[in-house]
Amino acid sequence: MSSHQENEAWKEASVAEDRNFRPNKGNGGRRKAPFYKVMQGMPIAVDAFRYGTIPGVTVYFLTHAHSDHYTNLSGNWKSGPIYCSEGTANLIVHMLGVDRKWVRPLPMDTPTTVPDTGGVRVTLIEANHCPGSCLFLFEGPQTVNAGDSTFKSKFVGSPKTFRYLHCGDFRASPQHVLHPAIQGKRIDHVYLDTTYLDPKYCFPPQPQVISACAELARRFVKGESLHDAEDIAKAKKNKTMDSWLTTSEKPAVSKESKQDRVLVVIGTYSIGKERIVKAIARILQTKIYCDQRKAAILRCQADPELEALLTKDPLEGGVHLVPLGVIASDRLKEYVERFKGHFSKAVAFRPTGWTFSAPTGSDMIPSVSTIISRSQSRTFSFAQLNPMRNSSTTLQIYGVPYSEHSSFFELTCFALSLDWGKMIATVNVGSEKSRRKMATWIERWEAERKRWVNGEIVEFRAPDFW
Repeated sequence: MSSHQENEAWKEASVAEDRNFRPNKGNGGRRKAPFYKVMQGMPIAVDAFRYGTIPGVTVYFLTHAHSDHYTNLSGNWKSGPIYCSEGTANLIVHMLGVDRKWVRPLPMDTPTTVPDTGGVRVTLIEANHCPGSCLFLFEGPQTVNAGDSTFKSKFVGSPKTFRYLHCGDFRASPQHVLHPAIQGKRIDHVYLDTTYLDPKYCFPPQPQVISACAELARRFVKGESLHDAEDIAKAKKNKTMDSWLTTSEKPAVSKESKQDRVLVVIGTYSIGKERIVKAIARILQTKIYCDQRKAAILRCQADPELEALLTKDPLEGGVHLVPLGVIASDRLKEYVERFKGHFSKAVAFRPTGWTFSAPTGSDMIPSVSTIISRSQSRTFSFAQLNPMRNSSTTLQIYGVPYSEHSSFFELTCFALSLDWGKMIATVNVGSEKSRRKMATWIERWEAERKRWVNGEIVEFRAPDFW
């Protein structure tokens, strides 16, 4: 589409996503699907269940089993086959009661021709988000102008092969751009998870935050100092963190409490945050307790290590899982009180990207090179985690700057390390102001990428983070 057509398509999409929309006979009884929910020129819709049966669409894809992606999907679904990962298939059957006759689980990392699409092949790639989440790489011709949009592709019927990378929700890493299905290929459209496409969201690398939580939990349970002198020095040296963390050489746990039993409570979504949970349980060599509903969901994930750690006995489990909202409310204190006499103290973790805030005085319009150098110079350890204000001597609560969405820095590295034609935002697209702000950064990435040697990627510190 031309720039004018694209602007008009976004206006059309904004009308389709109007929160006040109510289906009736006058509007066809269904909400129209915005253009970015249907792959251009293909009869394929992704994460588009809230729109019902979409004109011209023959197959429906689901990136992962989070409610904002499967909205309206239920046991009544009959609009067409649903393609997803095996883990996601198990979850939507268990949680939503979707009839298995509609569910088509696909293998990971294996190109598969999708029936009734005119020859489109899809490869599922681990998204580094929640269990079962994946990216979809679609490769094939444009055969039909499916969907509700009035803007049509002029390439329908041409012999050209198009490649679309749909990212759903993901935490970008070097492993994505180095994946055999992606490396060295030109991607025509990237449907991008733009949850944190803003310079103020350059939170720490995921693996370092996971390790920090595990080490803090270990020290807390063992009654060791929570702030070693070396860690304090590192934290102070890292000035970019100074405005949102403070450190103290005074141990938060006294020597007398070393023999006391400590309960670790972790806030989670219905699906997600399992990496932190397993890391803490592993380092403490303890079982994980949660209610039956949560346990059933965890068992759907086909994770043998996680399943082996689960227990039905809350006293056997040194790690307890609760809904994320419990951690920041009075309900947490009530929950811990239930086990008074069995655990003398508790430490709670609330892992979410919204915990992070940019340092005061940060440059919100940095150059691309500054974004990379500034972020790659940062490190994160347990010494940079500090109790929240409502903590007490017997209940310490930590907000953890952890997300399973890409940080702004990671989105930048991903965009610079990939050969692409167009980036299409899929999150925070409800207002023209937000779209314009994101488009500015996409244009800057594109301009920077053109100065790079073909095939060059941003240097990374480890295969799983830049």
